Amino acid sequence: MIATIQSASLLGARGRPVTVEVHVSTGLPSFNVATRGLVYFHVTLRTGERDLHSGMYGGAALNAAHALVRTLDGVMAHNGRLAEPLRQGLTAPTSEELEGWGALPTGAHELASQGARPKDPNAAEEFYLRTFAEPALDVNGVESGSPQLQKTVLPVQAAANVSIRLAPGQDPEEIAENFETLLRDAAPPEADLELELLSSAAPGLVPPDSRAVQLGLDAFERVVGTRPALIRSGGTLPIVPALSQRDIPTIITGFSLPDANIHSPNERMLVEYITLGIAAARGLLQEFSALR
Repeated sequence: MIATIQSASLLGARGRPVTVEVHVSTGLPSFNVATRGLVYFHVTLRTGERDLHSGMYGGAALNAAHALVRTLDGVMAHNGRLAEPLRQGLTAPTSEELEGWGALPTGAHELASQGARPKDPNAAEEFYLRTFAEPALDVNGVESGSPQLQKTVLPVQAAANVSIRLAPGQDPEEIAENFETLLRDAAPPEADLELELLSSAAPGLVPPDSRAVQLGLDAFERVVGTRPALIRSGGTLPIVPALSQRDIPTIITGFSLPDANIHSPNERMLVEYITLGIAAARGLLQEFSALR
């Protein structure tokens, strides 16, 4: 449901800009009132001085690839939830948000439409909870030994890129520190573990009951004919928390559908949504006059 987003800045109470993120699914418009944050690590694990012959040393010498898998398992989600230290600070969704999520396409449909398979038996049912309101840890790539060339090597170095999408309310510094502690605790004591924090960004949350959001919902209901669902974005937009920290409600407008091929070849928008978007923008401006 991620759309190509077109920013809009409007003057709100006390002359402050007001901004909302808007997406449209078939027959149901939706407002994004939160974005996920991010911490991104490069992990390197070493178990010796040089690669070894697996026939001569296999079964006795510590294998870096094995050690890295064991280490990463210490921070993986089990039963759909990360360890509590990686869930610190979560902001629970409101009843209005949960009601809106219930009107969205099922999690099973969302996964199937992308050719994806559920992570576990509860993944489809909890799709929106996990992607909107929970942190998610993913190994983005792994490198070790000889994955292409047939070679009986016992690798002494393994590396991985690991990202954690933070849920609204979480502190990147706290989660990064907790991640490092958990990872070091899980690593074999004989291994040398190095962690490099490559990037981080805070999550953002706009109070769903804020006056700006409620006026925006009224405007869209009047123009589009359906009251938008309040959803959260799985993506990361650092400008949202930057504005939220200054007590600036955020409305970023855009019209798109799940099949718009966001960030992919042939990214597109339905022609009829251009005129609908113009009408919705006009409606927002009219409603926001009440903020003065």
